[in-house]
Amino acid sequence: MPGTDQRPILTLTLNPALDMATGVARLTPGEKLRCDEPQLDPGGGGLNVSRAVRALGGESLALVALGGLTGDRLAGLIRAEGLAFLAIHGPGETRLSLSVREGETGRQYRFMLPGPVWQAEDRARVFPLLRATARPGGFSVISGSQPPGVPVDFPAELAASMPDSQVVLDTSGPALLQAVSHPIPGLEVLRMDGAEAETLAGRPLQSRTETADFAQALVRRGVARVVVVARGAEGNLLADAGQRLFATAPAVQVVSTVGAGDSFVAAFVLALARGTSPAEALSRGSAAAAAAVMTDATQLCRREDAERLLAEVRLSTA
Repeated sequence: MPGTDQRPILTLTLNPALDMATGVARLTPGEKLRCDEPQLDPGGGGLNVSRAVRALGGESLALVALGGLTGDRLAGLIRAEGLAFLAIHGPGETRLSLSVREGETGRQYRFMLPGPVWQAEDRARVFPLLRATARPGGFSVISGSQPPGVPVDFPAELAASMPDSQVVLDTSGPALLQAVSHPIPGLEVLRMDGAEAETLAGRPLQSRTETADFAQALVRRGVARVVVVARGAEGNLLADAGQRLFATAPAVQVVSTVGAGDSFVAAFVLALARGTSPAEALSRGSAAAAAAVMTDATQLCRREDAERLLAEVRLSTA
């Protein structure tokens, strides 16, 4: 990767979570289940992107909404990881999430709590910080679920407060549908997974070509300058106005799929921030996503794994 200089990266996490991961021998209804020693990590899309950026040797600033005693605990975990962050005063109590691995089957069960409801005054606190911290020419990553109570077009409002930043959106549900049906002006990158793409397309996208057609159609409609679609274990696809690229996913043993998408976004954005081509960024994102599924529970990618797996990524036109 050319040098280590990079443009600024800002991440925004409005619905973070204190992630708890544990394991049991088997999940049996009605019984007391003796769990393994829990592992606690900071969680939430943008926060995970910042964690992975740091793991990959880059720098970012994380804006994180925190509330209550759980928010205080989460802030301590963020500091312990050495992340640069600014806390946004969030309402209520920051949510918890629980990941449980069943020892007998290897299955992973994920329980995600909804988080506190936001009011208009809570939303208003976000914009001054965004305007103060988003840097012209830098990358601003809006990632993860939206808190209860915010309007579906809230990502558009957030992006509008950062007009000189290159905004990357990785969200889901109604917020994703809104971003596609009512494009956000100037959106740089929109990322989604294969199931989300099929829901938006209203049909199965069985081949890379079908996915590429769908993604490039979004670009041509002005939804984003670049659209990235993950096709699971197969790999990741990128389309812009002039090209359609596919990067294969290296074959690895899957331990946990938690954080694969966030690791992809981190490596992809970090590569762009360091001045690489979209093709190189796509390859590095695919390698980081594969590296993430090799780690346990809520851990993300490791730099040494991502660098080693990069040689196994195959890039082609789609």
